[in-house]
Amino acid sequence: MKRRLIADVPLGAFLSCGIDSSVIVALASKHTPHLNTVSVGYKDEPFFDETRYANLVAKQFKTNHTVFSLTNDELYEHLFDMLDYTDEPVADSSALAVYILSKRTRKKATVALSGDGADELFAGYNKHRGEYRIRQGGASASLVKALNPLWNALPKSRNSALGNRVRQLQKFAEGMEMNAKDRYWRFATFTGESDARSLLNSTSRQAASEQEYQERKTEILQYLQEGGDFNEFLYSDVNLVLPNDMLTKVDLMSMAHGLEVRVPFLDYTVVEFAFSLPAEYKIDGKLKKKIVQDAFRDVLPKELYNRPKHGFEVPLLTWMRNELQNLIQNDLLKDSFLQEQGIFDVNEVRKLKEKLFSNNPEDVHARIWGLLVFQYWWRKWVGKGKSNQ
Repeated sequence: MKRRLIADVPLGAFLSCGIDSSVIVALASKHTPHLNTVSVGYKDEPFFDETRYANLVAKQFKTNHTVFSLTNDELYEHLFDMLDYTDEPVADSSALAVYILSKRTRKKATVALSGDGADELFAGYNKHRGEYRIRQGGASASLVKALNPLWNALPKSRNSALGNRVRQLQKFAEGMEMNAKDRYWRFATFTGESDARSLLNSTSRQAASEQEYQERKTEILQYLQEGGDFNEFLYSDVNLVLPNDMLTKVDLMSMAHGLEVRVPFLDYTVVEFAFSLPAEYKIDGKLKKKIVQDAFRDVLPKELYNRPKHGFEVPLLTWMRNELQNLIQNDLLKDSFLQEQGIFDVNEVRKLKEKLFSNNPEDVHARIWGLLVFQYWWRKWVGKGKSNQ
């Protein structure tokens, strides 16, 4: 940690509601009195707003804490600034939250610490719990698989606790039918390969290099073996998720504001230590990130434990049905623009838009967000002059 605190400029830390950033703050505050910490919450979306947990950590470690509670209108106000800075499409919607967080943090610090990397090293994602339980088998896993017709029929959404639970159970049941490599690929994505491919029109499908895609996929999945060690699953995350999503997202969004973000969990000594540990030190039937949680159980506020993992998400569904509706229906995903552009299947995109406003949206908002980001990027950098009317 001390290596990550060397700076001749103001130092701060991102502080979310989770264990990882709280651990970073707990350790950094030992060496930096009145550490600057910053949190972002959502005023219009209580389900996603958990800043009260961050406040508990800030109070315990006496940090100089600032909370920014954003409305959906404020999110929209920053959207186009964020997209204008994105020189390559980034489909992770939390990029917007990181953009705003970095902008606000830069007012207090030039260097910020982040808790990124802990989930990939120590098994902190829900997909890790799903993989662990599939490997363990047993009656409960078999029951979830047998009830897959029910999960398919029930409404699913990330916007509510019940809907999100059903979504997870359906994905778990789907994963039980797959081998290790296919399951990892499915758990790491928000849509299946066939669904993603169906969004392209026939010309785009013919032009896309299936060989290049399969070669890249094979490279990423090379560490996974059927019945192999659980650490292989985590190492695949280190090679896929960190460089292609988490670290790229944070680097792009923070440097947009001249903020340097450091990731103590990815210090080489921590990484080497993490992969020297057997999987049972990291995850079991009850706990993810076991060694991290146990090591700091007497240090962090007890309220942080035994609570669902949310991740650093943006409340997309409500936002798309309201503030972003015009952008979706009458601009970037408008039928005439899609036809003029000539990349996507207009009918398939229309089905996504219909599902967005249905009673069973599932993960469709994540797919639409990816399309919106790509469309904005394409029109700005590739299709200059294309109509949006």
